[in-house]
Amino acid sequence: MAEVKLKRRCAVYTRKSSEEGLEQEFNSLHAQREACEAYIASQRSEGWVLVRDQYDDGGISGGTLERPALQRLLEDIEDGLVDVVVVYKIDRLSRSLADFAKLVEVFDRNGVTFVSVTQSFNTTTSMGRLTLNILLSFAQFEREVTAERIRDKIAASRRRGIWMGGVPPFGYRVEDRKLVIDEEAAAHARWIFARFVELGSGTVLAREAAARGIRNRSSGPLDKKAIYRMLGNRTYLGEAPFKGESYPGEHDAIIDRETWDRVHAILKESPRKRAARTRAETPALLKGLLFGPDGAAFSPTHTRKGGRLYRYYVSQTVLKHGAGSCLVGRVPAGEIEAAVIDQLRTVFRQPEIVAGTWKAARGHAGDITEADARTALQQLDPLWDELFPAEQARIVALLVERVDIGTDELNVRLRVDGLGSLAREMLAGGIEAAA
Repeated sequence: MAEVKLKRRCAVYTRKSSEEGLEQEFNSLHAQREACEAYIASQRSEGWVLVRDQYDDGGISGGTLERPALQRLLEDIEDGLVDVVVVYKIDRLSRSLADFAKLVEVFDRNGVTFVSVTQSFNTTTSMGRLTLNILLSFAQFEREVTAERIRDKIAASRRRGIWMGGVPPFGYRVEDRKLVIDEEAAAHARWIFARFVELGSGTVLAREAAARGIRNRSSGPLDKKAIYRMLGNRTYLGEAPFKGESYPGEHDAIIDRETWDRVHAILKESPRKRAARTRAETPALLKGLLFGPDGAAFSPTHTRKGGRLYRYYVSQTVLKHGAGSCLVGRVPAGEIEAAVIDQLRTVFRQPEIVAGTWKAARGHAGDITEADARTALQQLDPLWDELFPAEQARIVALLVERVDIGTDELNVRLRVDGLGSLAREMLAGGIEAAA
């Protein structure tokens, strides 16, 4: 009586690292499958049968287990649907010894045999396991050597100034695997570099860029971090940076060396020093807001003595009619600005003002609570000294409707709607320190 062989359900797994040639009618995956199916047919007398599902991963590296067809195969193994895994060559399943150990663990746990049709072994024997480890070690070695060759090729190409792919910097596009200047975006890049030389502030520059409608490649605003990355990218000089070194590039420069050097001379200064320098150069925090006892507006002015700058606010009455025509004709700018800022900081800490702010803000954004308003305003107090003058002036104009100065008093009239707007802006993270 003939012996009846138990059926062994065989799954063929195929893989190809690159997508090249996959569009062909007969490609590498087909060749692998054909060889595996022929091997299974030769084992029909042993009860081997081919399962109908196909497990093919095209264009996926063997250095990872995160492959759709492989994951589907593992799920079917766990469900008890496969008895034998057949591959053309061992490295089709994995090029990593550690990963293959994980796969063998799954196979063993489910009583599955692994077979390579070109390397004549299976994992049910000790000799098969030894051979497997030896072959896999060579496969991993080959992969590591290939990776080293690729890294060396990239490094050599970068030293020659060749663009090696990736997202091109703002102001460039890629044509025929080379960087070429996108004139519209390049004009924005030049403006950003030139404007930074004038402002010295990435925070203020990001706001101005947004106002000009300058957007990044994903149509989002250029934030402060993106601007600083741009300012530090030597690609704009026509160079090819690579691992801390920079080489002459094949592409044209967008920024000239003089502008680059001026930008980086500013960047070498600490944010606080830049803020202090810019503060001295752009005064007049209360311009258009300060009024004297006779109702006349005060205008900012300054004088220099011995190389030192002295700033003042002078009454329009004095400017028109001369000294003595107003009880308060001139006040030191630093003192009056500090007094106003001290009053603003006191306001931020007063519960009744916070409550008013919350009510004003709630009219525009119903999800803002009184605690939100209190938190937002209190955050501004320690942040204030880190802000650039242009930002400080914007906030003062937002918060202050009018400042009346007398012979012995100072009255600051607030914009309640401005307090609400500021609270919403702080909660949204719209105010940043100078950097």
